[in-house]
Amino acid sequence: MQAAFNTRPIAPWRAPPESPVLGCNEVHVWRAALDQAPPRIQSFRHVLADDERARADRFHFEKDRGHFIVARGVLRAILGSYLKLVPERVRFGYGSHGKPALAGDGGIDAIKFNVAHSDGVALYAVARGRDVGIDVERVRSDLAVVEIAERFFAPGEVAEIRSLPAEARRQAFFRCWTRKEAYVKARGEGLSLPLDQFDLSLAQPDPGVAPLPQREPFGAATWSFWELAPAAGYVGALAVEALGWRLACWQWPDRADRSPLAL
Repeated sequence: MQAAFNTRPIAPWRAPPESPVLGCNEVHVWRAALDQAPPRIQSFRHVLADDERARADRFHFEKDRGHFIVARGVLRAILGSYLKLVPERVRFGYGSHGKPALAGDGGIDAIKFNVAHSDGVALYAVARGRDVGIDVERVRSDLAVVEIAERFFAPGEVAEIRSLPAEARRQAFFRCWTRKEAYVKARGEGLSLPLDQFDLSLAQPDPGVAPLPQREPFGAATWSFWELAPAAGYVGALAVEALGWRLACWQWPDRADRSPLAL
């Protein structure tokens, strides 16, 4: 595998156009706040399919239930804006490892997407004709990050994290974790793709194609990785199949009076 890394800050999250257009050489990333007032949660619930509502009802805590409903409702609204469909008419299918896709949309320029959310922040990646994966994590102070890295990461990644000053290791761990999770999600192979079987360097400088270590056994595809800045205290990463694309980052409109993602 080859990879191109961009570790520079992304452009500010912008208000989206009223009718977004997704070109074949573009990747759009959307950011949304999942903490919403009950009336808005109910409005999102109305656009969900029966299986999504049933899944929402299985959450024990009301906060988790609300986050799931808003995350799925926003996903439907985003995809509907590209497809020119009302959100409730968007239909999904699922891969063998559970990765969602648009039902019946299998052409060369088919819209592909991925979703991640953590502690009230959601990110959505959307592209045409290329696989995408996205991840977001809140940087937690209660995790033994070196020990977790030793259990799940490749040896080279563990060595990089250990070489850093103690105060930098936590941020590096989450940067590595989100990048690896985004890649696994883009490939759609779930737990069949162990995190310790491929090495994504944390020290990659400016963007450019560079070969990864030979321990990466999954073919010669080229992937691009971008670090994202979802909100204060969060880390995000985007994995995109191939090169030659442009990134746009949109803020999902939040009608609430106060949003944790306010710019």
